[in-house]
Amino acid sequence: MDLGSKHGSRRREGERGQAIAELACIAPLVLLMLIGLIEAGRFASFSIMVANAARAGVQYGAQNLVTAADTTGMQNAAAADAQNVSGLSTTATYFCKCADGSASACLASDCSANHRITYVQLNATGTFTSIVHFAQLRPSVTVASSATMRVSQ
Repeated sequence: MDLGSKHGSRRREGERGQAIAELACIAPLVLLMLIGLIEAGRFASFSIMVANAARAGVQYGAQNLVTAADTTGMQNAAAADAQNVSGLSTTATYFCKCADGSASACLASDCSANHRITYVQLNATGTFTSIVHFAQLRPSVTVASSATMRVSQ
C-alpha cells in the first residue's frame, strides 16, 4: 500500500474546505467594494449632470443682451438639460464690467472710455441621495456647480 497517495487525497479534501472558508471571508469585502464603486459612479454622474445644467443655462443667456436679461429663460434651460436631477435649484444673474476691469452697473453711461462687457452666471444645486445608508455616512449630499460666460455682443 502506498502511503503517499492516501496522504495526498486527504490534503486535497482539506484544501477544498479551505477554499470555501476563504471565499466566505472574502465575499462580503468584495460585495462592499462593489457597492462602494457603484455609489461613487452614481455620485460622479449626478455631479456631472448638475454641472451640465449650469453650463446649459449660461449658454442660453450668453447668446445676446436680450437673453442675458432673461434669468427665467436661463433657469428653464438648466432645468430642461437636467432631466434626471432631483431637487434641482437654480439661480441666474448677469453683471457687467468695464474692459479695463473696473466695476460697472450695466448702465449705458458706464465705461465711458472703454466698452462694457456683460457676463451671465448660473448657480445650480441638486441633492444626491445614496441607495445604501451606512451608519456614519450621510444619506444625502448637496452638489453645487456654478458657470459663468461672457455675453456675445
